[in-house]
Amino acid sequence: MRILVTGSTGHIGNVLIRELLKKGYNDITAFIRNGEKSAWLDGLNIKLAYGDVRDIDSLKKAFEGHDVVFHLAGLIDIGNGNKQLMHDINVGGSKNVVEACKSVGVKRLIYTSSVHAIPTKPIGEVISETKNFSPDLVKGTYAKTKAEATAYMLKSNSNDLQVIITHPSGVIGPYEYITSNLGQLIIDCAKRKMKAYISGGYNFVDVRDVALGLIGALEKGTPGECYILAGHYVSIEELIKYVQDVTNVPAPKFKLARWFAYATGALSEVYYKIVKQKPLFTSYSVYTTGTNANFSIEKAKKELGYSPRDFKETMVDTIYWMKENGKI
Repeated sequence: MRILVTGSTGHIGNVLIRELLKKGYNDITAFIRNGEKSAWLDGLNIKLAYGDVRDIDSLKKAFEGHDVVFHLAGLIDIGNGNKQLMHDINVGGSKNVVEACKSVGVKRLIYTSSVHAIPTKPIGEVISETKNFSPDLVKGTYAKTKAEATAYMLKSNSNDLQVIITHPSGVIGPYEYITSNLGQLIIDCAKRKMKAYISGGYNFVDVRDVALGLIGALEKGTPGECYILAGHYVSIEELIKYVQDVTNVPAPKFKLARWFAYATGALSEVYYKIVKQKPLFTSYSVYTTGTNANFSIEKAKKELGYSPRDFKETMVDTIYWMKENGKI
């Protein structure tokens, strides 16, 4: 089985490649965006292909001869970044991936969407898989692009190209070579740079469990179906206390009022751009940490054998990996 992974230098992508190799898959191609750093893939027994999901010809060339494509390439932005660029990559790029697969005869496409693509429900209700995706049903540019792309992926499922959708929640874990917003929060706590926090929380999942869930989707998933790959609900207060427990660095004590954090979110983005750092609290992230994150993983457990690990294990492994790699 010949496998190609787009977004291979990203957090989920590089961990997926590592887990595939552990499971004995030995014909893997990492699709890398032109000019993107990829040193952390050095030494892995894989092939490399270069291009851009916005360039369909580069996709066709890279996909030729492969049986399976894991499509993970995407742009995540919890602020008010370049909306057109996000749409071009997350939606336009996904459409190109589908057309390239069809053009060269790829048989199975595993698409990594997001729980943000799923319409939310009132707090207290369980959020499970759906096939009703629309940008109009979700809030935020990232969520809207993932909803639109997911709807397109579902429509593209056929006997010739079997498409399976996965929806990870907030991803956390080791091997995060490109620091995410969540990773930056942990780093700032460990370096005593985080002075305040907000109430609320979200559902966080270990990147290694997401990778195993993706492999489960390949081996056991039903074409045309969606699978939520979530983990555990953790409040922001609990999260920073985990960091304190592992690093012995005191967690910030001051709690910002949610209304204040939301109102000043735009100014925070400006500040973080000036200091060239991932933003921690934007208007969108404040909104998200106050929404329902009660995601059901029963379908993935039953059909894929999915089983997320204890969150404490994730935090310990993440922080020790950050220490070993000079991030904290």
